[in-house]
Amino acid sequence: MDETSHTQSFTSIDHTSRIENIGMSPLRGDSIEALQAEVKGQQVDEYPDGGPTAWLAVAGATACLFVSFGWVNVIGIFQEYYQSNQLRNYTPSEIAWIPSLQIFFMFAGGIFAGKVFDDYGPRYLLVAGTFLHVFGLMMTSISKTYYQILLSQAVCSASGASLVFSPAFSSVSTWFLKKRGAALGLVAAGSSLGGIIFPVMIINLLPQVGFGWTIRICAFLILALLLFANFALTRRIEPQRRPIEVMAFVRPLREPAFALWTVAVFFYYWGMFIPFTFIVADATVHGMSPHLAQYVVCILNATSLFGRTVPNAIADKVGHFNVMIVMGASTSIIILGLWLPSTGNAPIILFAALFGVTSGAGISLTPVLCAKLSPIRDIGVRTGTVFTISAFAGLTGSPIGGAIISASGDSFTNAIAFGGVACAIGTMLFVASRIAFVGWRPSKI
Repeated sequence: MDETSHTQSFTSIDHTSRIENIGMSPLRGDSIEALQAEVKGQQVDEYPDGGPTAWLAVAGATACLFVSFGWVNVIGIFQEYYQSNQLRNYTPSEIAWIPSLQIFFMFAGGIFAGKVFDDYGPRYLLVAGTFLHVFGLMMTSISKTYYQILLSQAVCSASGASLVFSPAFSSVSTWFLKKRGAALGLVAAGSSLGGIIFPVMIINLLPQVGFGWTIRICAFLILALLLFANFALTRRIEPQRRPIEVMAFVRPLREPAFALWTVAVFFYYWGMFIPFTFIVADATVHGMSPHLAQYVVCILNATSLFGRTVPNAIADKVGHFNVMIVMGASTSIIILGLWLPSTGNAPIILFAALFGVTSGAGISLTPVLCAKLSPIRDIGVRTGTVFTISAFAGLTGSPIGGAIISASGDSFTNAIAFGGVACAIGTMLFVASRIAFVGWRPSKI
């Protein structure tokens, strides 16, 4: 399969060059080595772009996103709940370390998970991730103090989520090329479904069965979905064990397009998690009833279901970079132009709906563009590098927002401005990455 757009971006780095138009490339002599190289190159480049096994892998990956990113999508509910209940004696900034560490550990495992994925495939990661995620939530259900919640929910559970989150995108990328955006959009839609179902469960279960059993019921649902994912998620290319090399993670950052892309994702995520963390608390401050404010998270995630599927399918037609830039700019505009001046229920709900669409596209297109900028055999390590660096955005974004809120006399205005500006910087760097990749010319990229 001709993969010219990919091949042009690869200049080096310990990777056997892909063979373009292999059916038309003559073998040099009767060398066995040459024949093996041709066959190996053909196997790597033959993406089925469909079939029962490929779509079963999409279903398994969707389940992984449901229980990992879908669970993280409810951090706004926990931020508000802890402020009003178990941790009411702590400041918003101190409490924000729980969701921020949860985001950090879910992304930070990317480098480790990427290396294991490239060497062994997804199986060991899924087994370990299932245990840690479910065990961490079971411990959260019996936690009473700040540090107990921090260690169980933000560290143990999130580390398990990282081990199931990372191989989901990488596995599906090995099955699809022309339909990669649409396939990964369906995978990312799992996080939106989780972000809809988990809040509804939590909101309705908390007053009926209490905090402990609410978390345990969610953990049992996560366990059931991960058992399915353990059997459904596969990768097409046979794993190749290679020695551990620190430079394998650093070397991609020497490529201007990939380096700019990585920094762009950092800034975009730095600002994007501010609404996820504080939108519920901000809504209640402006007079929205606590019950309705919790459902704002459901609205945000419901519209992100559209944002993580339709733009990806469009991006397969008009270019993934092009759609990412438009969605990044839209996210920045609605944060600064709509959420920042909002004080009533209607504009806050409208913001949540629009933000779900634009931020959803930004999240789902991240792994697509990582694959576009990467050799497929290195997809795990290179995607892991991007997400691990982005983990520091998740680690610091919410506490910075909480500190800004505290320093501003519990006003959310400056924290919202910080989020919008960070997203705008990320969008400008998306443009710079695209220019570094293909130049200034208008094209389907």
